[in-house]
Amino acid sequence: MSAPISASGSRAGTWSLTPAAALVAVVLAATAVRLVAGALVPLTEDEAYYRLWSMRPAFGYLDHPPMIAWQVWLGRHVAGDNPLGVRLIPTLATAATSFIAFDVARLTGLGERVAARAGIWLNATLLVGFAGGLAVPDAPNALFWIATLWCAWRAMQKSGAWWLAAGVAAGLACLSKYSALFLAPGVLLWLALSVEGRRQLRTPWPWLAAVIAAAIFAPNVAWNAEHGWMTFAKQFGRARPDGFAPQFLGKLLIDQFVLLNPLIAVFIGVAIRRRAAWPLLAVSAPFAAYLAFHGLHDAVQGQWPAPLYPPLAIAAAAAAEDATGWFVAVRSAAAPVGLAVSAALLGFLIAPADAGLPFRDPLAPYRDWPAFSAALERERVAAGAAWVGAPTYGVAAQLAALPQLRAPATQIFQRERYTFETPGERADFTRPGLVVVPARNPAGALLPLCFAKVDALAPIGRGQGRSTAAYAVYRVAEPRRDVERQGCDPGALGRAGAPD
Repeated sequence: MSAPISASGSRAGTWSLTPAAALVAVVLAATAVRLVAGALVPLTEDEAYYRLWSMRPAFGYLDHPPMIAWQVWLGRHVAGDNPLGVRLIPTLATAATSFIAFDVARLTGLGERVAARAGIWLNATLLVGFAGGLAVPDAPNALFWIATLWCAWRAMQKSGAWWLAAGVAAGLACLSKYSALFLAPGVLLWLALSVEGRRQLRTPWPWLAAVIAAAIFAPNVAWNAEHGWMTFAKQFGRARPDGFAPQFLGKLLIDQFVLLNPLIAVFIGVAIRRRAAWPLLAVSAPFAAYLAFHGLHDAVQGQWPAPLYPPLAIAAAAAAEDATGWFVAVRSAAAPVGLAVSAALLGFLIAPADAGLPFRDPLAPYRDWPAFSAALERERVAAGAAWVGAPTYGVAAQLAALPQLRAPATQIFQRERYTFETPGERADFTRPGLVVVPARNPAGALLPLCFAKVDALAPIGRGQGRSTAAYAVYRVAEPRRDVERQGCDPGALGRAGAPD
């Protein structure tokens, strides 16, 4: 039986549990903290937008495939139409990802202690530790990505029929985020690098898995075909190089060094030099290569590499097993430091100290939406407006998610985002409306191109102290164009010409 493991992922210390028990304890505690924070912290703008998707589940949307909308729909039906309901299933998906990573590590031949360390360290990365409870596409993507590897390894060791389950998981990953399309070349590279893998490629099972994955992904392809390929154009258009800006690659490396938890990132560097880690790293290599390529011409958002975190945590945990010297102290501190920092950030979200900060609150986008919505509702009633508009999808979605506002909230730009709306949910643009515009957003100057009457009202603030965000407010009426279908998109206005 393996030696006991402490909560830090090191060998037995002042208190100890079996490896599996330590993993369960850490994951359950982390999940409980995320659920409490998920219930108390207002939605982010993206989460509020995905909540709108979940009102009308479909096979596609402008920004992403549909999985996050389906998960939010399920969570809202279980826990209610509130922040906890929105975040429930993605939070549980993060917990499931941790346990599957544990078993993947064991299937690759690592001991139970190393496997438990991998699951604990996954939660100790700052990206997962802090953001693992957010309702974003990266949560289901990471779950189904590691589930694909889990099924593939079981197919290698037990029965080729497990490849069929791998195909299901891969298809669901593609319905979560298009980055999962890199799974196919990653698995192919992994299989091609080993004798047993090449033997598998001579059987029909991996190829049947690819067919199953394609069949599950097909409804999203069909949805795109019916909607002018809008999601493909938006997401795959990012891959097109537009100039050469290698500074973004440097930012990517720095961001990931921090988000992985620097103490864990050290061992990832060690793992890259070790042959034993290369099966996991081979699966990750195509997507990692794309991220590096993207970083040569544009910014890579910090959460994009999320599906790589489980295999990277496994590789780091394996590399840490034989640590000597000062690496032993780093190994012991990695989990406590990462979990403590993540818990502190979540605590700051729950109990902010905005007014007392000597600097702008970095978490200000989360703050004070209910009070802001209530103030906007009072202004709407006083102005006799029938709807509230915003130039960005995030602000519009935040307002739509809050009960304080008793009128339709809609984005007046990029109307193609709202293919899921029913006629009863749309704003009546023939009646006066109230448009709220974040400070420094130029949308206010475009409103006269869309409405014959535009009157500036008193601005409204959101937040406290240095973190206050200002919003200009306009009462608009008598649309000059079909705002519902065409919106006030500057590009569309330029193509259509100036209003009469």
